[in-house]
Amino acid sequence: MQRKSSTNVIESGHHYCKQSKVRLGPSGIHLFDRISGLNLLIDEVIPAEAEWAVAPRQVSIALTNACDLRCPYCFAPKTASILDFDRLISWLIELDTSGTFGIGFGGGEPTLYPRFAELCAWTAKNTDLAVTFTTHGHRLESPLLDSLKGNVHFVRVSMDGVGDTYERLRNRSFRAFQKRLNSLRNIVPFGINFVVNKDTLLDIDKAATLAEKAGATEFLILQEHPANGRDGIDGETAKSLREWVSHYSGGLRLAVSETDADGLPTCNPLPRETGLHAYAHIDANGVLKRTSFDRDGVAISSNGVVIALSELQQKTTARL
Repeated sequence: MQRKSSTNVIESGHHYCKQSKVRLGPSGIHLFDRISGLNLLIDEVIPAEAEWAVAPRQVSIALTNACDLRCPYCFAPKTASILDFDRLISWLIELDTSGTFGIGFGGGEPTLYPRFAELCAWTAKNTDLAVTFTTHGHRLESPLLDSLKGNVHFVRVSMDGVGDTYERLRNRSFRAFQKRLNSLRNIVPFGINFVVNKDTLLDIDKAATLAEKAGATEFLILQEHPANGRDGIDGETAKSLREWVSHYSGGLRLAVSETDADGLPTCNPLPRETGLHAYAHIDANGVLKRTSFDRDGVAISSNGVVIALSELQQKTTARL
């Protein structure tokens, strides 16, 4: 269930948005302001299960599998697939009215989606969803940036390693990448996604420092997953990563995906909101999955996303 709040909520001296979005769930009453990113959880009252939002709190959508980079550790499918614009719009309306707070557009490279700027603008103007996307950053220049201003609430930029490491892995100029970050900081808040493997761990200190100086507000740590014949992060590198996180003293907010949280110090303010209550992924073929790493899921039919969610939940429960 998704409701509107017409009352100012004051928390730590900040005025909460008059039109903050309200989500009812197993952890309580959750209010979210997509402009400031401010969250407020009222956990003194737990709503009845029948009132809980039926859609996940966050949903990522792979708009296309197309990408103009060939990173060796990328797990995204390499088949040519792209989502229909009108189908996307219908899903976004349904997710918005069913309690989803935020949509994360990805791929592939989402800026290669033919109507990407139009999609972001439509979502920002016609729904209460927070609009975010994940990108390699090299297409973030005018006029695209100008068209995104005011229509996107947060951007995640992938930066795996710095300098020579980055250029070897991504086959792109690191200096050009830094210029794109400088352009982005004047348009929308952004964070850095950092895939950790044996190569990139050596650069993680420099990467966090550079991200902070560039104006990033978050440093998202993503452990490499097996893909393309690669084994993913090894045990020794994972151990070193945990040590680095425990000793980090910089000014950036560190974040980690739920998939990579094991062994890392985390704080979960919504411990009862797990699985499909918290997150789901839609791939570029229109298949709903628990995570972007899953190989199978439920194809979204003309019945819509909520029906597909119910089918996926039943499928997941049957496996347990």
